Formats: sequence, C-alpha cells, structure tokens
Amino acid sequence: MEEGKIKTAAVVLAAGQGKRMHAAVAKQFLLLNGKPLLYYALKAFEESPVEAVVLVTGEGEIAYCQEKIVDLYGFSKVIKVVPGGKERYHSVHEGLMALSEILSRDGVALIHDGARPLVTQEIIRRTMEAAREYGACVAAMPVKDTIKVADGNGFAAHTLDRSTLWQIQTPQVFHYGLVSDAYEKLLSDESYQKGITDDAMVVETLAFRQVKLVEGSYENIKVTTPEDMEIAACFLRRQT
Repeated sequence: MEEGKIKTAAVVLAAGQGKRMHAAVAKQFLLLNGKPLLYYALKAFEESPVEAVVLVTGEGEIAYCQEKIVDLYGFSKVIKVVPGGKERYHSVHEGLMALSEILSRDGVALIHDGARPLVTQEIIRRTMEAAREYGACVAAMPVKDTIKVADGNGFAAHTLDRSTLWQIQTPQVFHYGLVSDAYEKLLSDESYQKGITDDAMVVETLAFRQVKLVEGSYENIKVTTPEDMEIAACFLRRQT
C-alpha cells in the first residue's frame, strides 16, 4: 500500500440525461419518496466501509449537487464533485482520474450508477471482498427470462442457454491500478471504444482480465423509465 493513500474509494455516476424518463429534469434529481434519486446511492456509500466518494455529474450541475445534495444531506465522504463526459466511459475516466492522488494503485475502486438507489451494504461488502481476492468483479444476478437472439427481420434466430446468462449491475469493483490503466488505454484510441457498455468490458477487453460475477440483488434495479420509479419506491417502502 502506498504511504498516505487510502485503500477504498467509489465513483458514483450521475451525469446522464435520462431521456427515457421523459422528465423536465435529469432523472438523478427526480424525487423518490421525497428525496432526490441520487441521494440513496450516496447514502449507501456514506454508511459503507468505503473511505471516499467522487461524484461525477453534468458540468452545469456541479454546484447544485454540492449544495443541494452533498452539503444538505451531510455526505462527508464525497470529497469531489467533478464533471462527466459525452459517454459513460468518459465520465468513469474522469472519476477515476479524480482518485489518482488519494487512492493506492492496489486499493479498491467501486464504480456505481447513481440511478441504482437500492444498492445495499451487503452488496457493497461482497463486491469489495471479491475485488480484493480476484482483482475484478461485478454485482450480477441470473436472468429470469428466456433470451432470444433476433435476426435482421425481427424473427427469433436462436435461443440462448439461460443457465449461463447473468444480468449485470453495479457496483463494478476493481483494483484501482488495473481499471485505471484499462481506461487510459480505452481513451487513447477511439477504435477501442466501439461497443463498450460497462466497466467490466473495458477490463476484459483491454486488460485481458477475467471478471468475477458476485451476487447482487433483483431489487438493485437501474431507474430508467417512469415505471422504474414506481418499482423503486415500492422496494424502498418495504426496506423501511
């Protein structure tokens, strides 16, 4: 461990516009049971063993996030609020760079979507432990539905083996040096960026590292549509 540096930190992503929500404000600021959606993810990390949090948001939303969310709710672990980029991977890169001076390269970096309000302490701890052991892991759950691959005309071409399929969630957790180096490589050449959908894919394809699947929760949903807000509100009420 590098002297003077911490062992665990999280990057919470809240830079998306959430167009599928069809709302006048970004979805991370919509009220869920009376508090901004983003509040719940930050609260989970505030109460976790994670030592520091970097919040990545839109460039024009930094002051709002700092004053109306971080300061208002007393999230003392949020050490920086930084602007994101055009794509999700640009925002992750900005968050990882913001950790470079405080997080040891052999420490653990958690990357979490701010639109997943139902992440639990158990999921955070499980993924942290797996990342320490394997170097790279993601929260995930086995799929419940049959998955078919469509052809170009919208017909079912073939059916995938459901027993091998998992739906991927966040947090996605890695040794900091591993994921930081992978993202530096990703941003060095646009040809690497095609088809990138999550952090595990960056590590798998550019660091050639296997990623361990760790049990998440079927309640750890990503809020994307208005219906998801209703489902998340129901889950939150059941937790309290």
